[in-house]
Amino acid sequence: MRERVDNIVSQGFDVVIGDANGADKALQEYLATRGYEKVTVFCSGHVCRNNLGNWKTVFIPTGRQQLDFEHYAQKDARMAVEADYGLFLWNGKSCGTLNSIRMLLKRGRPALVYISPKQSFVTIKGERDLEGVLGEFGPAVAHPYRRHPRKGAGPSAQRPLFG
Repeated sequence: MRERVDNIVSQGFDVVIGDANGADKALQEYLATRGYEKVTVFCSGHVCRNNLGNWKTVFIPTGRQQLDFEHYAQKDARMAVEADYGLFLWNGKSCGTLNSIRMLLKRGRPALVYISPKQSFVTIKGERDLEGVLGEFGPAVAHPYRRHPRKGAGPSAQRPLFG
C-alpha cells in the first residue's frame, strides 16, 4: 500500500480522503508525515473526525441526526463525484467501502482495491469485476446495504496500514 501511495505523491495527484478512523486516519497520518499538501478531507455533517494534516476540509451536510450508514454514505457519494480513480483498503467485510467502490464504478471510474485478507491488489473497472471479487467472499457481503455498522462498534482488528 505504501508503494502505491508514494506513487500518488510522486506524481503530484490531488487526494480526496474521508475522515474516518481506521484506513482514512492511517493514510492521513502517512500523508502528513510526508508533508503532502494536495489533500482534501471530506467530512459528514458539521464535525470532522480526523484532519491530521490541517488540509482543506469539505463538509457534506446530511440533514441526519443519526451518525449511521446513510449519514456517512452521503460524504462518500460526494467523494465519488470528485475522484477520477479510487484507492481502497477493503477487509472483505466493510459495507461502507463496498458502497464507495460501487459509487465510483457507477461514474465509470476504476478502483484499485487492496484486499487485506488476501494481501493483494485487484483493479476493478466495472460491476462484473466487483462481483467476481465478491464471489470469493460469499453472500454475506454481496450487497452493501445488507449489513449496517453496529452503533458503537469498535474498529476491526487489522494490521497497521503503513506500519
